[in-house]
Amino acid sequence: MDFLKRFWPLFFDYLLISLGSAVQAIGLRLFLVPANLASGGVTGISQLINHFTKWPIGAMVLIGNIPLFILGWRFLGGRRFALRTAFAVAVYSVIVDLIPRLNLFPANGITDDIFLNSLYGAVVSGVGYGLVYRARGTSGGSDILARILNHYRGVSMTQSYLMVDSAVILAAGFVFGWKQALYAIITLYVSGLVSELTLEGSGTVRTALIITSKPDLVSQRVLDELERGVTILQGTGAYTGEDRPVLYSVITRSEVVQLKTIVQEIDPLAFIVIGQAYEALGEGFKPLIKS
Repeated sequence: MDFLKRFWPLFFDYLLISLGSAVQAIGLRLFLVPANLASGGVTGISQLINHFTKWPIGAMVLIGNIPLFILGWRFLGGRRFALRTAFAVAVYSVIVDLIPRLNLFPANGITDDIFLNSLYGAVVSGVGYGLVYRARGTSGGSDILARILNHYRGVSMTQSYLMVDSAVILAAGFVFGWKQALYAIITLYVSGLVSELTLEGSGTVRTALIITSKPDLVSQRVLDELERGVTILQGTGAYTGEDRPVLYSVITRSEVVQLKTIVQEIDPLAFIVIGQAYEALGEGFKPLIKS
């Protein structure tokens, strides 16, 4: 039991990386390659080279990731990053080249509609990216550069993808045509959104800052009716110089209207700021676990 308890998280991570890499490969082969939609990064470059040489895409992805792999070793966590990324790239590369040989899917894809290919390619690939990220790995290629920008510069994953893959999409316009390039940009953007949703979940919550002259009454009703915690912060009005408590609470989207109603009924002159948070961990929300 101790052995399983110790190694199960590691096993689950690698299982998730395998699943995510397989999903990415299916999205590429089933939707993007048949429609000549460049996926960006090393895979996109491999697609362009394959168009002229017919060299296997998976093998070129594996070779092209070597310099980026070294960069990721330096900036994204050393040995742990190296093992997970190498595993993800290897699984992805093998499956990309294995799918055509297995004849499990139509050779020319499911549909010849470029819009459907771009949409479903983005969703499937995005889910694959997100699964790999949840296991604290990357899929190599531009993912490494995107993670570096996200980690060190605070750039969102969506913006990171757009920044590091724009050159590949531009090159694809000259090779596959500008119609395909335009759809590829849409694919790139949607896959980034889906990967973020898969990584962070759909549990977007709201944060509320409430400045009121009746903090005790507001706090009590929030505690009783919404069953949400309230933190009282000490604030000072810059204009009046008066001390005034500021209430801070985290609620779900569906509770925003209830909260505003409570505050309006108690103190119509109150000031409320509603913000958005991607995740809330702890009592009343998801359990706080080591990520």
